[in-house]
Amino acid sequence: QVQLVESGGGLVQPGGSLRLSCAASGIIVSRRGMGWYRQAPGKSRELVASIAIGGSTDYADSVKGRFSISRDNAKNTVYLQMNSLKPEDTAVYYCNAIGTKYWGQGTQVTVSS
Repeated sequence: QVQLVESGGGLVQPGGSLRLSCAASGIIVSRRGMGWYRQAPGKSRELVASIAIGGSTDYADSVKGRFSISRDNAKNTVYLQMNSLKPEDTAVYYCNAIGTKYWGQGTQVTVSS
């Protein structure tokens, strides 16, 4: 019933920016803690950004100051603005409600010159 569709990934040069979108159905994002996760080849999935029901946000140290999570309640969509991208940001990015396993296909982000 829950479906999360990530989009917005692509190939970008170091220092560039991307904005990822997560279109949700089956859940109301404003009534859930939501997060963006990423998984690089050979590595485990890690939480990089989250937004609480009340709107407070939190970030992994590796992305703090560069990434920003937000939501549009009318569109039931969560966003991840990524600036000053580094090669180590290369991964498949997923969104999800915190503590759930409603994994979609993710969107590939590749940072390379």
